[in-house]
Amino acid sequence: MQTHQDSPLQGKRIAVLMSDGVEQVEYTSPRAFLEEHGAEVVLISPKPSGEEVQGFHHLSPGDRFRVEMDVRNADASDFDALVLPGGVANPDQLRLSQDAISFIRNFANEDKPIAAICHGPWTLIDAGVAQGKRMTSWPSLRQDLRNAGAEWIDQQVVVDGRLVTSRKPDDIPAFDEALLRELTGASSEDDETIQQSEEDAKISIGQNYIQEHPGSQQTG
Repeated sequence: MQTHQDSPLQGKRIAVLMSDGVEQVEYTSPRAFLEEHGAEVVLISPKPSGEEVQGFHHLSPGDRFRVEMDVRNADASDFDALVLPGGVANPDQLRLSQDAISFIRNFANEDKPIAAICHGPWTLIDAGVAQGKRMTSWPSLRQDLRNAGAEWIDQQVVVDGRLVTSRKPDDIPAFDEALLRELTGASSEDDETIQQSEEDAKISIGQNYIQEHPGSQQTG
């Protein structure tokens, strides 16, 4: 693990907003990546601080994660970026929380990076962030996002302004790198979209995920 002294994200504070039903790897992998690069990551939820969020491996229950901050006590101005993991039930619950939706909207209003993966972009519709954006997501959200005024693209990661979106767990490495570029101000070969082969993404996804899900097809 890199030290904070050698890290490009030293001093950065990242919010991860989620609730029960979160696709576990879409939380644990980006969090580990951000922390390895020196960022402080805070798990925020509509649940009170100290309670736990139930993670899932697709349809199977996974680990539980302690809430570090109630969204009612969270302020977007205290963070440098927002990560929205997927999992079907997770964003469905967040959409019912006006505090959660307001928290997301405030990141957009402050022009701070928002990174949403798989079913995570669902909440961007309620927050009014999807309209006019080029985005991707898990395919079942395609029509919902188009109906909200987004241009939906089937690509492993799409960057439009400060918004980063990806489709599924296999895309996590490209998703992480795109968020890193947003946080560091580094340039990419394409300012709108970042392309990387599916095979490279699968190889890079991480040993823990491969061990937990040998040969599995995951959704988020």
